[in-house]
Amino acid sequence: MHVKKGMTVKVISGNSKGMEGKILYIFSDTQRVIVEGINFMKKATRPSQENPAGGIVEREASIHVSNVMVVHGGQATRVGYKKLEDGSKVRISKKTNEEIVA
Repeated sequence: MHVKKGMTVKVISGNSKGMEGKILYIFSDTQRVIVEGINFMKKATRPSQENPAGGIVEREASIHVSNVMVVHGGQATRVGYKKLEDGSKVRISKKTNEEIVA
């Protein structure tokens, strides 16, 4: 997957197009991510000890990983890969050709 937890990403399609946020959680089996402050849904909750009244809570829903781009150096960029001399593989920004550190 071209994104990792904690990275800043920009949404490139859907209702939240153009918004940026930090990745909170990655579901690698379904290739979906949860981005902070993006794609809110309403969820009904039962009364509990923490929330005795219950009610409706808004929380982030997942979006497909193909709908986000990594933000590097203030601009959205595609991610490429490059092998170094020591044989290790690093991720690079396609716009600036710089290494992406996450």
